[in-house]
Amino acid sequence: MRSLWKGAISFGLVSIPVKLFAATEDHTTHFRQLHKECKTPIKYEKVCPVCNRTVSDDEIVRGYEYQPGKFVIVSDEDLERIPVDSVRSIDILDFTDISRIDPIYYDKTYYIAPEDIGAKAYVLLRDSMKKTNTVAIAKVVIRSKQDLACLRVFDGDYMAMETMFFPDEIRKTDELSPIRQVEPRGSEVEMSEQLIKTMKSDFAPEKYDDTYRKALLEIIEAKVQGQEVVVPQKAEQPDSTLDLVAALKASIEAAEKGGGKKGRKRKEA
Repeated sequence: MRSLWKGAISFGLVSIPVKLFAATEDHTTHFRQLHKECKTPIKYEKVCPVCNRTVSDDEIVRGYEYQPGKFVIVSDEDLERIPVDSVRSIDILDFTDISRIDPIYYDKTYYIAPEDIGAKAYVLLRDSMKKTNTVAIAKVVIRSKQDLACLRVFDGDYMAMETMFFPDEIRKTDELSPIRQVEPRGSEVEMSEQLIKTMKSDFAPEKYDDTYRKALLEIIEAKVQGQEVVVPQKAEQPDSTLDLVAALKASIEAAEKGGGKKGRKRKEA
């Protein structure tokens, strides 16, 4: 696995040389846009609408739009003026209980591995976090952007880092439309709780797979092989006139039989 960042974890007066590795990868099936007539991939060019010509990369500068239509140029030299310590350091600010962090703050996950010279300090920090059952809150700069970060023990031996959004990057719920005030009946609440208990289980990620991607790849493979694409018959849609209690009862019965964990839809009163 190739590292994408090298720096150090700053822990009090201790500096731990580390490397970051991407912990996840995107398996989304990507498409190219083709010209319908000749099936040639569409070419995208960087064009200046004023000069009316294609521009090369060395003609492009970095601009920040501080007012509509007004830009200030930020050069590589400007970025290099940022202190090196803050660019190549994961600065631990606090330690906390991970349950106190709402998942909405998480963005992207990285694995943290120590350089050989930093192995002892890395293990010390990792084991101390294990014993105190805490995670570290830090700041880090990756690709010219500073993020909050959460460092935690992962898979026993390693630490992982979740980059996080700052509070002002989390949109407020008061931007949403108000929820219509309704009061579920006691029987509805009871059956809803019963359904949750029936479906409750330990999180086992290997149970879940991307069924949409699998079906899409099957269609693509059939087309590559020149075969007829067979579209599976759609599942029967539940009766929308069914009342909430009846829908919950049917869901519980299906879950108890082991066949109600897929394709279930919530009913509305």
